[in-house]
Amino acid sequence: MSLNKCFIIAELSANHGGDLEIAKATVRAAKKAGADAIKLQTYTADTITLNVKSDLFKISQGTVWDGQYLYELYQKASLPWDWHKELYTEAAKEGLVCFSSPFDKTAVDFLEELNTPIYKVASFEITDIPLIKYIASKKKPIIISTGIATIEDIELAIAACKSEGNNDITILKCTSAYPADPADANLITIPDIVNKFGVKSGLSDHTMGIEAPVVAVALGATVIEKHFILDKNIGGADAHFSLDVNEFSEMVKAVRLTEQLMGKIDYEMTENKKVSREFSRSLFVVEDVKVGELITEKNVRSIRPSYGLHPKYFTEILGKTFIQNAKKGTPLSFELIK
Repeated sequence: MSLNKCFIIAELSANHGGDLEIAKATVRAAKKAGADAIKLQTYTADTITLNVKSDLFKISQGTVWDGQYLYELYQKASLPWDWHKELYTEAAKEGLVCFSSPFDKTAVDFLEELNTPIYKVASFEITDIPLIKYIASKKKPIIISTGIATIEDIELAIAACKSEGNNDITILKCTSAYPADPADANLITIPDIVNKFGVKSGLSDHTMGIEAPVVAVALGATVIEKHFILDKNIGGADAHFSLDVNEFSEMVKAVRLTEQLMGKIDYEMTENKKVSREFSRSLFVVEDVKVGELITEKNVRSIRPSYGLHPKYFTEILGKTFIQNAKKGTPLSFELIK
């Protein structure tokens, strides 16, 4: 992850339509859209939940997935493990970083075989401290989302990483709603995460549109993660809150422009500033004067351009005497007065 610019992640998630070619095309499209990385999710329905038909395992929280059993949803949404190697290879061809969110230890072991460069802990796994410790033990950079987290959850997750000697930790502000209401984004938390926990911070965004990532970068986010889909007509569990190619491209452009606009702390006198200062104010003779006349507010004023004395001398020179004749439009100098 670059220290000089925000690391932009295109989240593939379930946006593969059950078709490897769509998944590979999505990788290529993510590169064209300006992403730095493509992120997968590595699980099966069996590694993430149980095939139990009870209300405990049925979604009923006012979401687009209501009425479905967790097992059935994850069966449809999961990315086949035998696709991973091809997608990692495709990403490498495109110059994209490819990594994943593992949801159990077997997934971590599998991703280690692919030499994954980064690990991501999903929001709902932040409480799985044994899993986080196992991931952290691999000594790869670790990104953790906080969608459901309390402060204690975040502290425990960070401590778990550090207990394994892994200090390369990025904590993402996240709102676990799909889509998320901008009123719940609370992006001001991003710099607070840095100050409170001493880690890098960023945003895993589920709001509609591209405004939240732009604000996040202005607040110091070093990572932006956004769900990405080749075409919303593909459908799927996450299509409704994902950005398509054009939308993602616009987000990347806006983020990169924001980085330029933020720039650095700068009080230097650049060449451009020097040129522009010619149009700043200075003291000028504003009506013809003769030797012996007194300087008044009528015959000397602060005007543009900047070739006369600095306006800070105005009070000091009032009441002094002209020792030379001067025409209207003459820059005032100490050589003219006594």
